Amino acid sequence: VRVLHLKENIASLARLLASTSHGGFPVVCRPKPDHAEVFQGTIKRLELCMLLENEHIFEPERNDKSFSSSHPFSYEKITVEKLPNLSRLTMLLNRYTTDPRYQQLFINLEPYINKSAMSVQAHFSLQRTYIVFRTLGLRHLTVVDPQNRVVGVITRKDLMPFPLEERLRLQLAPQ
Repeated sequence: VRVLHLKENIASLARLLASTSHGGFPVVCRPKPDHAEVFQGTIKRLELCMLLENEHIFEPERNDKSFSSSHPFSYEKITVEKLPNLSRLTMLLNRYTTDPRYQQLFINLEPYINKSAMSVQAHFSLQRTYIVFRTLGLRHLTVVDPQNRVVGVITRKDLMPFPLEERLRLQLAPQ
């Protein structure tokens, strides 16, 4: 599972977006240094692309692990449902992954994540999962273990009848 952290490195984020086509990502954080990373919410690919187009919100890493408290964008500004300029985005992602300056810069995703994102337990009923998808019109759903650690993501495509039947048939077929 590809997860993001509340404080994410710009170069790593650019590599992730360039190497995957996922529409959204679970965001995790470690509540205390000796604890496991737990699910905090989700963020969409389009929102990440909108954030990456605005370098003024990138910050250097600080020793105290804090971020400035200013939130330069309202939620409405990053949730515009328009596709980003693909050639400009490709150029930016390439610059962020190759220029060493961006290895030292971070973005605070906390103000932009959907903290009320749905999640289901790993052993949640498949039928109920399908109902949740249909009822809420979801595109992806984070799967967590009893300690709220991310163990997977289910997409609408995973619940399409043919691939689902095929996977069940292969799993039930005698070895």
